[in-house]
Amino acid sequence: MAEPNSTFKPIKPKLKPKPRTPKQTPESKYWSSFKTHQIPDLISSITSLTFSPSPPHPFAATHSTSLKIFNPQTLSPSSTISSFSDVVSSASFRCDGLLIAASDLSGLIQVFDVKTRTPLRKLRSHTRPVRFLKYPLHDKLHLVSGGDDAVVKYWDVASETPLLELLGHKDYVRCGDFSPVSHEMCVTGSYDHTVKLWDVRVTGSKTVMEVNHGKPVESVVFLPSGGLVATAGGNSVKIWDFIGGGKMVYSMESHTKTVTSVCVGRVGKENVEEGREHRVLSVGLDGYMKVFDYGRMKVTHSMRFPAPLMSIGFSPDCGVRVIGSSNGVMYVGKRKTKEENVESGLRSFWSLGVEEERRVMRPSYFRYFHRGQGDKPKEGDYLVMRPKKVKLAEHDKLLKKFRHKEALVSVLGNKNPENVVAVVEELVARRKLLKCVENLDNEELGLLLMFLQKYSTVPRFSGLLMGLTKKVLEMRVEDIRGSEALKGQIRNLKRSVEEEIRIQHSLQELQGIISPLLRIAGRG
Repeated sequence: MAEPNSTFKPIKPKLKPKPRTPKQTPESKYWSSFKTHQIPDLISSITSLTFSPSPPHPFAATHSTSLKIFNPQTLSPSSTISSFSDVVSSASFRCDGLLIAASDLSGLIQVFDVKTRTPLRKLRSHTRPVRFLKYPLHDKLHLVSGGDDAVVKYWDVASETPLLELLGHKDYVRCGDFSPVSHEMCVTGSYDHTVKLWDVRVTGSKTVMEVNHGKPVESVVFLPSGGLVATAGGNSVKIWDFIGGGKMVYSMESHTKTVTSVCVGRVGKENVEEGREHRVLSVGLDGYMKVFDYGRMKVTHSMRFPAPLMSIGFSPDCGVRVIGSSNGVMYVGKRKTKEENVESGLRSFWSLGVEEERRVMRPSYFRYFHRGQGDKPKEGDYLVMRPKKVKLAEHDKLLKKFRHKEALVSVLGNKNPENVVAVVEELVARRKLLKCVENLDNEELGLLLMFLQKYSTVPRFSGLLMGLTKKVLEMRVEDIRGSEALKGQIRNLKRSVEEEIRIQHSLQELQGIISPLLRIAGRG
């Protein structure tokens, strides 16, 4: 017989396992591009995080009886303010970034100069611990605060006096935020399950609108349009349309424990004009950070951290994301800025240019004509490729010679399931598999049955091997009945299949138990 074509290639199994993890979306890649750095040893739980509105957007973290301000480039503390008599609960930068106000559990609010750390004003009026305070976005003279006395106060900072006492909450006031479009409107959330909208121009200090979250409210934030508000309480984050009369737009319930903080983030490039799509970022006691697209009403990214999370902040330039945990560790995610990318690109370009200049040889050089085999080819050189010698396994050599039965027996003896499946697939393609099974003697048939008993229930191979098992039993039933050894193999095969069916039933029961929980966790 003439020698078959010498371009015969070794066979490989066509059955490949499906990837267990879904492909990353562009948005998931964006949020994953924040390289996480840990800032440990902040003594206690990080109760509040806030970014300065003015570049380079330093951020402040409150923990224990201290307020620390961090540099966003180096992530190192630039200053520490420790003039507090009790645990610091909240902080807020003024719109120009020159002043920062902080409150503590003694009920005192202090205003500091960011550069000198000098306390400029002390606001005393709350009779119980102050839980939040907030500067307006475009107002340097006022701030709002709330605490465990269930009173919301609107302050004139310069005179250290409250201009308004907004009454209406029946339990601890835990959070609040100013409208991004009006410095005279704010929203507050309380443990009485309500979220109230206030307008300081309304006489009588009455609330303008009220919605019921259904659980104690831990955090509240205005969305950039000024008409939507996100509230967090229990294991849900709810979006409310205040322009539409306080109608609930959506409820995201993908957290399994209490949501402790929410903020607004932005998906975009370094150019501010291109970063138009905003997201709601939430953290909870379950250790998860969730990114919620309130335009499409779905969770677009999720990230797990090793501790319960208490607070979250996102820089206005989309460059830094900070998360505070209950064990005093901050997880700071930082993206490379445009300038850093350009600088690293220039460095690599110049180093490559220098290397090219050093390596290039021209025909005017004597060394050009004495180049050896190790010299790298240039762009214009003609390459003569030496064909690589293909090393064939024993079953490949037998298939190359069309000795199909011997190839199947050979691979069964090697006990490599992938090679066996590859040979079976090749025999199916050549339409020789059934003939090979028919010509096997009892000993070879025993090897095949042993292989089927071991691997026919493996998910990767079951589609092909279960069909082969059925054909083997139909074609060789008489031989099996006449051999005790083959009967034993069939009994083992039956037990293996029954065990797999029992496992599948158990898995279906388990799936029925956990599918409602997974549906709730992945809602949105």
